[in-house]
Amino acid sequence: MMKVLMVVLLLLLLLGGSLFVVEAKYMVYNTSQGIVKDKINVHLVAHTHDDVGWLKTVDQYYVGSNNSIQVIKIITPFLVLLFGACVQNVLDSLIPALLADKNRKFIYVEQARNFNNPYAFFQRWWRDQSETMQHVVKQLVSSGQLEFINGGMCMHDEAVTHYIDMIDQTTLGHRFIKKDFGVTPRVGWQIDPFGHSAVQAYLLGAEIGFDSLFFGRIDYQDRAKRKNEKSLEVVWQASKSFGSSAQIFAGAFPENYEPPPGGFYFEVNDPSPVVQDDINLFDYNVQERVDAFVAAAVSQANITRTNHIMWTMGTDFKYQYAHSWFRQMDKLIHYVNMDGRVNALYSTPSIYTDAKHATNEHWPLKTGDFFPYADRANGYWTGYFASRPALKRYVRMMSGYYLAARQLEFYNGRSNTGPNTDSLADSLAIAQHHDAVTGTEKQHVANDYAKRLSIGYTEAEKLVASSLACLVESASHTGCQRSTTKFQQAKTRNLFSFISLQFNGLRVVFHMIMILCPLLNISYCPASEVDLSQGRNLIVVVYNALGWARDDVIQFPVFNENVIVHDSEKREIVSQIIPIADAFVGLRNSHVNAYLGRSPVEKPKYWLAFTVSVPPFGFSTYSISSAKRAGAHSSKSSVYTFRSEKSAVEVGQGNLKLTFSADKIKHANYVNSRSSVKESVEQTFSFYAGYNGTGNDKDPQNSGAYIFRPNGTFPINPESQVPLTVMRGPVLDEVHQQVSQWIYQITRLYKGREHVEVEFIVGPIPIEDGIGKEVATQITTTMETNKTFYTDSNGRDFIKRIRDYRTDWDLEVNQPFAGNYYPINLGIYFQDDKKEFSVLVDRALGGSSLVDGQIELMLHRRLLLDDSRGVAEALNETVCVLDQCKGLTIQGKYYYRIDPIGEGAKWRRSFGQEIYSPLLLAFSEEDGDKWMNSHVTTFSGFDSSYILPDNVAVLTLQELDDGKVLLRLAHLYEMGEDKDLSVMTSVELKKLFPKKKIGKAAEMSLSANQERAEMEKKRLVWKAEGSSRKQAALRGGPVDPAKLVVELAPMEIRTFVIDFDHQFHHVFSA
Repeated sequence: MMKVLMVVLLLLLLLGGSLFVVEAKYMVYNTSQGIVKDKINVHLVAHTHDDVGWLKTVDQYYVGSNNSIQVIKIITPFLVLLFGACVQNVLDSLIPALLADKNRKFIYVEQARNFNNPYAFFQRWWRDQSETMQHVVKQLVSSGQLEFINGGMCMHDEAVTHYIDMIDQTTLGHRFIKKDFGVTPRVGWQIDPFGHSAVQAYLLGAEIGFDSLFFGRIDYQDRAKRKNEKSLEVVWQASKSFGSSAQIFAGAFPENYEPPPGGFYFEVNDPSPVVQDDINLFDYNVQERVDAFVAAAVSQANITRTNHIMWTMGTDFKYQYAHSWFRQMDKLIHYVNMDGRVNALYSTPSIYTDAKHATNEHWPLKTGDFFPYADRANGYWTGYFASRPALKRYVRMMSGYYLAARQLEFYNGRSNTGPNTDSLADSLAIAQHHDAVTGTEKQHVANDYAKRLSIGYTEAEKLVASSLACLVESASHTGCQRSTTKFQQAKTRNLFSFISLQFNGLRVVFHMIMILCPLLNISYCPASEVDLSQGRNLIVVVYNALGWARDDVIQFPVFNENVIVHDSEKREIVSQIIPIADAFVGLRNSHVNAYLGRSPVEKPKYWLAFTVSVPPFGFSTYSISSAKRAGAHSSKSSVYTFRSEKSAVEVGQGNLKLTFSADKIKHANYVNSRSSVKESVEQTFSFYAGYNGTGNDKDPQNSGAYIFRPNGTFPINPESQVPLTVMRGPVLDEVHQQVSQWIYQITRLYKGREHVEVEFIVGPIPIEDGIGKEVATQITTTMETNKTFYTDSNGRDFIKRIRDYRTDWDLEVNQPFAGNYYPINLGIYFQDDKKEFSVLVDRALGGSSLVDGQIELMLHRRLLLDDSRGVAEALNETVCVLDQCKGLTIQGKYYYRIDPIGEGAKWRRSFGQEIYSPLLLAFSEEDGDKWMNSHVTTFSGFDSSYILPDNVAVLTLQELDDGKVLLRLAHLYEMGEDKDLSVMTSVELKKLFPKKKIGKAAEMSLSANQERAEMEKKRLVWKAEGSSRKQAALRGGPVDPAKLVVELAPMEIRTFVIDFDHQFHHVFSA
């Protein structure tokens, strides 16, 4: 610890009650003040907010490069200049500043790392330090001078992130902090995300072990009311299922996460006046600065309950010269406390939380969430719910792939040096940042996120390849010593590259293809586009990452229509050949050219579709060969085209049927014969014209990456009579519609399924008229829904919404469209007194019910103006091929179903899991029929007699770097959501690991950084107004170490670290 010579100075009392002034060459400032009971206590929280990418990439922010980007970030009412933001400078500068005074404190949030960098932000900086410096930092953490807050790899978004991704990225950061520093973060610090979710409060807050949660952005109308009522700080009960057992103390800042008004910014070159306390110099201003401090403190105290207020002393990328901040705060603490009107102290959110709790106050009760967020009348931050839809889809695909890859890594055995899932974990974690998956970053930064995901995927792909090869060749359970399997998997970026692996000296080549690839969606899959005419077979291994046995339809492109499909028992499987639509051929040509630099030489003409049956946490194998005998081949789809006929067209081969009128192709009659549900459904497209506020001094707000501000809505209609093309077959029926020159749609019904799948291609959005456009689709019914609908919170709970209404205040409606949009990660539904209509989505987007009986989804956005929220770039994504650039085209799916009232949750929850975890396909070629006799053709990691209950999912099965196993089990239903499945259920751990003996299963906090029992003991209990005592919530009981049965109550997620009794060989029975 640095030592300095302390000089005792004589202080002269100035007349008139003013402050002491000094004449000296050196001044010792008293910063040791703690909390004073009967005064306003101003907790000065020194912090920096370091975006893990936004205007610059994560690497550029760390090293301080690319300083040609000099922009103004507008955070009402202040302007923050971001010149040369450099995280490395912040951390280098911080440590000596803290060592200079033991009373100084600082908090740090972003732990982000990346194995390809090799690290970024705190973890990268930490790995670069000497052992001596690391020891010093550990002492600062131990003493409380440096505190880790939030503790995730990034400050994730709360609108368009999936709860599994939120858990994963937080776990990575928390386990690093626990491992290297032995501490567990206590406080949530979500100061910059653009609205705040219920899942963040109860799941990523209370269930993580946080005692409090602080944030910056709530609706301007809500904030004004809360200031008047002193209700910026609340007890937030965000879970209907858990009630007060998962509540958390939560606080919204009076304005934002910066210092209060009055001039308290102290970065070098900041315009705020410093405390000039040398009386021998001009501009002596101690009394003036103290008065300003006291005035700001009193003003904030007048809108805050108790005598404790928090000042957030810092903002984006501040403290690059930390001494400039701490010098001024030292002076303010010293002179303000000499003044005596208020009390100032160095603090942290943890100290502040404890002080609030000690007052024994009863706090206002908050339920629900803080969406949507608006910072002014026409500034609704609901556009980003759908910004960069391709990136949102990529993130969601990689999330589901990461879940499956970790399972296979567990079965094969983790390697800390060889191929593993670490790089994908890190790139996914960074992608959850509130300026990443949101689509609110500059284009070159979005490209960087996608590149990192691609690199992470490529590494994980090697792991998946070796794991599947091990499993299919482990019939004798001796491992993978002589694996000769050649697998192919569709790649998302490097479309056709080979991977070399070594098994005991034997070189094995894997070339993996995965069904999650967007290029497979546009009919490009080299692994399946093979010539089978010479007696070769295409082998397809189908892996199921869900804990239930699964029947589903898979499809991929093929050249030959005369093919036949067999299962592992050599039984012929019903299959269907479907012509590839011209719209997909165009997508294939342009996108393959964009990624490979050339057009594909050959183009398949057909999709091959068939139903597969796959065991839980396992795979099944199928063989595709050329049909050799008459009548033995896949059924060809019958194709009909209807133009102006008056006749009806019916599709569907099971209980569900849709009937289209050829002259009214937007309309369909929906009939489910099993449930007796009947409904008229109309599906349309429209676009919102992006508002152009240029030149409007009174209201200059544009529509942009963040902001949805429409200037009228316009239907998108075909320019002429559009034919209706119907394809029928034994596996599925399709209805094709060319909605416009740049919108194509397929409505699809699968045999045996009772939902409708809608696949769309949208783009390039035309902008030749100089108008940016935001494209939406509407699904309209006759149901009377009374302005009410429900949207999910991060894919977990569903929250009730009422059009033009807020629970917490009387809403002044300024934007009837944008102000009623909500984020959707899983789905949206509404109901009347007889039916409920549900729509599920394949990525995060925005949606609403703007008209009774209608659901609207925002699919794509292309805008020409910046919305003045700092990114300084229009949301105008393009794809360039051979120096020719055009607007981004996206392809995606959504799904809908109508159920009797009270029965829709079963489909939303179960099929929602299937969307998140699609089947993984691996391909190989084989001569003749040798494969089925020489390989393991079916496998399940579970006991052969066991599947998970219908209301339970495994969120995480992961071998950790210490050999232990991380397991998360989740109940999928809310309390009261379903009469059969919203009940206590159980999972038998022994049957999840049939060949292993569990030595210990320690239940942990959600982020696995402390034992659950320890977390519960430390948890602060808060008092809410109108609640006399803590409500008992249904929770699963303790786990008997002998029986090892885990109980799960509705919405409960339980996390375990499992230690097996002996080293296991990662070989499971097939």
